[in-house]
Amino acid sequence: MDNQKNNTLKVLNSYTALRTFKLNFGPQHPAAHGVLRLVLELNGEVVLNSDPHIGFLHRGTEKLIENKMYHQSIPYFDRLDYVSMMTQEHAFILAIENALDITVPLRGQFIRVIFSEITRILNHLMAVTTHAMDVGALTPFLWGFEEREKLMCLYEKVSGARMHAAYFRIGGVSQDLPGGILSNIYYFINQFKYRLSEIVELLDKGRIWRQRLVGVGSLSKKNALNIGHSGVLLRSTGTKSDLRQTSQYEVYSKIIFQSPIGMFGDSYDRYLLRVDEMFQSIAIIQQAINLIPEGLYKNMDSKINPPLRRDIINDMESTIHHFKYYSEGVKIKNYEGYVAIESPKGEFGVYLVSAGEKMPERCKIRAAGFYHLSSLNYMTSNHFLADVTTVIGTQDIVFGEIDR
Repeated sequence: MDNQKNNTLKVLNSYTALRTFKLNFGPQHPAAHGVLRLVLELNGEVVLNSDPHIGFLHRGTEKLIENKMYHQSIPYFDRLDYVSMMTQEHAFILAIENALDITVPLRGQFIRVIFSEITRILNHLMAVTTHAMDVGALTPFLWGFEEREKLMCLYEKVSGARMHAAYFRIGGVSQDLPGGILSNIYYFINQFKYRLSEIVELLDKGRIWRQRLVGVGSLSKKNALNIGHSGVLLRSTGTKSDLRQTSQYEVYSKIIFQSPIGMFGDSYDRYLLRVDEMFQSIAIIQQAINLIPEGLYKNMDSKINPPLRRDIINDMESTIHHFKYYSEGVKIKNYEGYVAIESPKGEFGVYLVSAGEKMPERCKIRAAGFYHLSSLNYMTSNHFLADVTTVIGTQDIVFGEIDR
């Protein structure tokens, strides 16, 4: 009788132990934003612990950059956060220009600001609409991607590529704006603000969207600062932080705009901030179009830029200069520094060390998404399994920059 009782107790204990179980979320899950393997410990439908496993997309980007000439490394940055292409280039180019101590013509700076804000809209449209699709709303996704298609056409007009543009160059941009493109951009932003309002109305009108986001994945100001959050995730907690205003790189000091701030640090706040930032980007682009001057689009110093194509055909010295530039590259004096920009996801920084050679001695990239992902366990604990996709969606992580 005692043996039977002991066996029964063992069986009951084993059932109790099985109440907590582990589930692999990804790396093939459509809501895992690429290649995230998330090991979830669950008690029924409630998440007790989430352990992100990263590295599936690791390519050794920083080491590849250290073995390439500076101008050869620019396309690598398009492939980090492959939703915010030109802003990634922007940080690396600013780091090189800081090391060379060169100035960029005013027209080149305005062009960079216009396309950085176009990239911000591209990113936030992707973040908001794919997140909406993750929680069951398909129409915003279709509307949003129609608008993204128009922006990618603008990318293609200036660079020849829809995604991996490599448009930002040392001292400016690769080529001047083609005729009529400012009118195209102006037309787009005027109609886009109405389409964006329609997307917001469609989401906010139904109660399901708010029920899925309000109070989910809340983050306190203290924890956000301690973890190293930046961008939308940090501002959603009520912290004022925007490198466009504090660092005032390029011509952001000449433009009037607001940096939206949240209150509760939850998923709904993060959604609202991304929408508000798109409206602010529209205002920035509009002002930049009105203020952009005529003149040079890049610094024409022969030591940092190749000659123009028309000069190569007619001038032997330009041909020699072209050959030497692409075979020897740009040499930077002994230098160590860090430059950061306000990318759509937060602070994206490049730490660069040069030893006077044509290749960097050290290149270290600070990806905002890496720090955001590290708080996933804190943000999902004691939430339902269905809320995990909501939290990941509002973190807006892309594994190109996290795994590098």
